[in-house]
Parts: sequence; structure tokens; C-alpha cells
Amino acid sequence: MKLSRIISILDAEILCNVKDKSNVNITTACGADLMSDVLAFIKSEALLLTGLTTPQVIYTAENSGVNVVCFVRGKKPCREIVNLAKEKKIVLLATKTPMFESCGKLYKNGLTGCSEISKQ
Repeated sequence: MKLSRIISILDAEILCNVKDKSNVNITTACGADLMSDVLAFIKSEALLLTGLTTPQVIYTAENSGVNVVCFVRGKKPCREIVNLAKEKKIVLLATKTPMFESCGKLYKNGLTGCSEISKQ
């Protein structure tokens, strides 16, 4: 699914856009607030949905090969986190939609979860 479609589905705001990843294709998504779960289960090139706005989210995304992070529940990171994402070339989005509903909307529109990839 193209990033532009995800932004539309979630009515998301772009907080940090990386030129070479501005319309990357996302194949799977993971919703989590525990970064240890993200490290254990997420697949590279996935969309990470989280309510955490700490530097650990950016470092976890970088180490997991995640290109796009979407903050849910109206959460927005501070400027330092946005600058760190720019440095690491990670796109940041924010949506007012809760995590459960965000994941549901994306799944309903054809984006699979990380467990779906491992079944194929």
C-alpha cells in the first residue's frame, strides 16, 4: 500500500517526510507500545503504529528496518524526536485515531499484519 493511501485512510498529518521515502510501498503494519515486541515481531519495511513518542521508537524503527512510524491517539513527538527521525530517514505521521481503530482501518483496506507475512 502506498504511503499516500495510508495517510488518507488514517487522516494522518505528516510530521517528517523523507524525500526518497515520500511514497514508499508498505506491505505490512504493526501496532505496539512495547518496543521489545516491535523488535521481536515486526518485519522490515513495515508501518509501525504506536502511542510512544520517545527516542527509543526511532532507534527501534531504525534497527528493525521500519521506514514509517505513525503516532496514534493524537500523540506528537517533540522537535528533538522529529529531528532524529529526519537524521535516520524515517517518515513520521500522526493520527488522532486510536491504535485499535487505526490498525482495523488499515487491515480493512488490505494491509496485512506481521503474522500474515510469516504464514506465506
